[in-house]
Amino acid sequence: MKIGIIGTRGVPNHYGGFEQFAEFFSVYLVEKGHEVYVYNSHNHPHQEKTWNGVNIIHQNDPEHKMGTFGQFIYDYNCILDSRKRDFDILLQLGYTSNSVWFFLLPKKPIVITNMDGLEWKRSKYNRPVRQFLKFAERLAAVSSDYLVADSLGIQSFLKKQYGKESTYIAYGAHPFNQPDESIIAQYNVEKGRYNMIMARFEPENNLDMVLEGVTLQQEKTPILVVGNHNTKYGAYLKDKYAGHANIRFMGGIYNLLHLDNLRYFSNLYFHGHSVGGTNPSLLEAMASQALIAAHNNDFNRGVLKDNAFYFANPKEVKNLLGTIKKSDNLRLVENNYTAIENDFNWEKINGAYLKLFEDCFAQSQTGK
Repeated sequence: MKIGIIGTRGVPNHYGGFEQFAEFFSVYLVEKGHEVYVYNSHNHPHQEKTWNGVNIIHQNDPEHKMGTFGQFIYDYNCILDSRKRDFDILLQLGYTSNSVWFFLLPKKPIVITNMDGLEWKRSKYNRPVRQFLKFAERLAAVSSDYLVADSLGIQSFLKKQYGKESTYIAYGAHPFNQPDESIIAQYNVEKGRYNMIMARFEPENNLDMVLEGVTLQQEKTPILVVGNHNTKYGAYLKDKYAGHANIRFMGGIYNLLHLDNLRYFSNLYFHGHSVGGTNPSLLEAMASQALIAAHNNDFNRGVLKDNAFYFANPKEVKNLLGTIKKSDNLRLVENNYTAIENDFNWEKINGAYLKLFEDCFAQSQTGK
């Protein structure tokens, strides 16, 4: 099959979750004998026309000049180019800025869209933006030939909201099993004697809820707050908790080996995300054998099931901090690690996408 992938800033990954998936999946497709094209921003660090057998199509991306609106121009350029490529399948990753151009999509290829999370629920957006995102979501849902949901919660929503069936395929993570205690010493913490939370500094990730719970706890165990805090919301949180020395704002940590070790040796790893599908950072926490305390919502429960502790307010965070030790709950850790090996491994996920492609392509060839 001749396959195009749009909706990302490009491969190899220099940005985020969709780019990471596109990197792994495109190479997998090439290894399986397919002809694969990935659209890259014109200013992507990789400027060659191929990468590991994947064909790269650079398109003008003015986001660095125009901000978010530039994403619409980039997607417009990608979709226009796709009209002359004679693809069999066009995979769209997300819908936020490309669904408005749905009427320009080429007619020949089968359009398969990964619907991402419920972007319009994110509190960082003002009301007009959220209304637009809901409109864009509907456009993508009704104009795509097939939909992919990355969580059972998203799958249920698409069926209820739009009457559309979708194929559930999650994200993946690489199992981590080479801990090195000397690494965490660089961060001035000791094995099992600190907690951790990692997230983008946005209200729906409930950093404030977790940190409020930390302040209620008598014992002042350190908690590492990992993520870029040079934002308006980050400034608010740093100011609010400036008087609590055990709350350590670490900034972004991008060394995966260091992150894996910090998660592995922590006592409790808090996952506060409340919007979206299968969150990549949650899978990474499971893969690095962290004991997870997650915000109590359907998305997180759909992944973790009974293998985590849950919280919904600061008092519940306080109670977890005062009673839960990782060393007493290794079965939960093992169950999550097994889930990564069996259910959320990249080979299985790539295979599930390829099977969907093959089934859709076969149906198109028989006219069914």
